[in-house]
Amino acid sequence: MHPTPALTKPHGTHGIIRGLDDTPRTGPFEGRFGRMFEKLQAANFEQADLAKLGGLMTAELEAVPTPETKPDDEENTGIRAGYTYLGQFIDHDLTFDPVSSLDRQNDPKALEDFRTPRFDLDNVYGRGPSDQPYLYRSDGLHMLLGDRLTGADNDPNARGVPRNRPVPDEPARALLGDPRDDENVIVSQLQAAFLRFHNRVVDFTATSNFEEAQRTVRYHYQWLVLNDFLPTIIGLETSSSIKAELPRLRFFKPGHYGGIMPVEFSVAAYRFGHSMIRPIYRLNTNLERLVIFRQDGTPGDSLVGFRDFPSNWAIDWRLFFNLEPSPNPNLGPTRIQPAYKIDSSLVGALGTLPAIVTPKPSSLAERNLQRGARLGLPSGQEVAEAMGVKPIDDDLLKVGKANEDGAKSNKPLAAQIPAMKGKAPLWFYILAEAQQQFKTNDTPIHLGEVGGRIVGEVFYGLMLADKTSYLNAKPDFKPIPSFCSPDGQFGIAELLKQAIQS
Repeated sequence: MHPTPALTKPHGTHGIIRGLDDTPRTGPFEGRFGRMFEKLQAANFEQADLAKLGGLMTAELEAVPTPETKPDDEENTGIRAGYTYLGQFIDHDLTFDPVSSLDRQNDPKALEDFRTPRFDLDNVYGRGPSDQPYLYRSDGLHMLLGDRLTGADNDPNARGVPRNRPVPDEPARALLGDPRDDENVIVSQLQAAFLRFHNRVVDFTATSNFEEAQRTVRYHYQWLVLNDFLPTIIGLETSSSIKAELPRLRFFKPGHYGGIMPVEFSVAAYRFGHSMIRPIYRLNTNLERLVIFRQDGTPGDSLVGFRDFPSNWAIDWRLFFNLEPSPNPNLGPTRIQPAYKIDSSLVGALGTLPAIVTPKPSSLAERNLQRGARLGLPSGQEVAEAMGVKPIDDDLLKVGKANEDGAKSNKPLAAQIPAMKGKAPLWFYILAEAQQQFKTNDTPIHLGEVGGRIVGEVFYGLMLADKTSYLNAKPDFKPIPSFCSPDGQFGIAELLKQAIQS
């Protein structure tokens, strides 16, 4: 094993973010990364073993993607494809670490979180209309929208994100509170939907006060995070259990609130979404499906962002979330696309990310594993024990897809990398833990006991620590009734239906 080298502190500061005065702080920055399980030691791994595991976790490239007319045994019947990108959008609201390195050991307490660790939509609002007026219309009340898009038959007013085009031949830079929300076509248009939802709230409530409209939007967003996204990802049982125990939390203690973003969450548990990424998506029924990356490294007809998209690439959100009262067909171009299962396998395209997306190593799995090691994460088994959960036996901790073929052929991690016997990287362990739910190809899969509890407690903990969240500022908050479904529910589907009206 390599000994842990001396910790290196990065340098740099960042401008004040709107609302920072209400954020508990542990130092001179907006927020810091820290640990939930401070007493646990780092699980040291050889870099070659991490690279090998990254390769094992990456599926082979499919020569021909599964047709929409046939069942795909990698799809998750319990989670729609849109939740993958809603999760990415939420992540951009909470965390941003531009300074940690894969080439050295990092001290999480020295890393600066350039996002406020709150569910405040600073990735949408930036620092507000006074400080960043270019994100807003001239009234300082409505959000600025981008060019019109076509292709979504149910959304004639579809718009993209606003862009600055100083030079005709150069890429158009998106004008956003967080530039990462232009990383791909789907999250970019989800950002645009939140801009439109804000404008819908302004018009529906007839308010002339920006802060009032912003607060209403934030409350609705926080509501759907806790009552829609979280139960979908961690399971209703775990979500309800955490909610019933409030304000007490078992592991995310008050000392961590607000100013601390746990690396067990940001570098391991919350990276579950990488396993949910499909290799190909249908944006609307007027287009052919698009791959996430082209293997020649060019954007082309792929989901790669940070550029103008063709004007007929409007997303029909009915293909990503359940917007309709009656279920869509399970197969065919009008179905709601499922996410891929949360398991210990990533699609092949994520094994060779184009240089326009990320530097080397180009394997997303390897990058995640290296980052966890550089930040000194404990093993999954140690975290499970610290949480009072029996660790998964080595012979059950397997690498591969959660489908019937994989159940027969997947091999245990310890048999392939003996140094990881009883000591699996935390990110891998959390994915493999979710995979234990598998029974048949149709089994719905969400995060397991360790991963689900970490994600759930951090979500609720950050919300409780924020004195401006609806849990504290307006505990009797309910979404606007006319924004809700007929049975009174409000989630991402209902938000999108309102955004479409703007």
